[in-house]
Amino acid sequence: MENDAIIEVRDLTVGYDRRAVLEKINFTVKKGEIFCILGGSGCGKSTLLKHMIGLLPPFSGDVRLFGESMVYADDAARHRLMRRFGVTYQGGALFGSMTLLENVELPLAEYTGLSRAERRKVAAEKLAQVDLAGFEDYMPAEISGGMRKRAGLARALALDPEMLFFDEPSAGLDPITAAELDRLILKLRDQSGATIVVVTHDLDSVFAIADRIIMLSKQDKKIVAEGSPCDLRENADMLWVRNFLTRDGLSRR
Repeated sequence: MENDAIIEVRDLTVGYDRRAVLEKINFTVKKGEIFCILGGSGCGKSTLLKHMIGLLPPFSGDVRLFGESMVYADDAARHRLMRRFGVTYQGGALFGSMTLLENVELPLAEYTGLSRAERRKVAAEKLAQVDLAGFEDYMPAEISGGMRKRAGLARALALDPEMLFFDEPSAGLDPITAAELDRLILKLRDQSGATIVVVTHDLDSVFAIADRIIMLSKQDKKIVAEGSPCDLRENADMLWVRNFLTRDGLSRR
């Protein structure tokens, strides 16, 4: 792997049908880093994330996690890699017919040989880790949107992953709840040392949690800036990047 990179994206071209959304992009994410992916609507942020975690095959290029290819892995290797990371989705993606405890148990049932009693114990611990102790028997419809996101995070944490991916974690949340989620993300990184990748458009969250960011351009279909958010806000070569990070978005370049 390149230096201490735990994720390597190499000459990746992705899209849908025959239309490329991003072309030949390259970047790395370091071990223990909180890395944010930003850009305007339709620039390919969530599409990139889906390719990074192996949900979609790219047109060309490679994604390497822990030094192994997600693109060219066989089923056994892919299964082993997926065991090492967790994913949270925009709405929590909980199964509405299951309790929170049962939702968190799912990856434990899929990837471990734990007994039902052992799975329930671990699931309860993960819910407590995201401040949902006492809500084990609640259904997703009975709790708030912020709580559903935390329950989704508890499920992502079930296997003690070395890497976490978040897709728009603060979407639909009020500012106070979003800030609480930011603090939880920081706490998880500090406690576990996990590498965290966040797709977001929430600038408050970016400046609160990100060590480093990349910015994607819908028009250029590529990364147009990379670095610390504070440095790019002040010193990015492209005016559009500075405008985006200061919410002063009249000029694109």
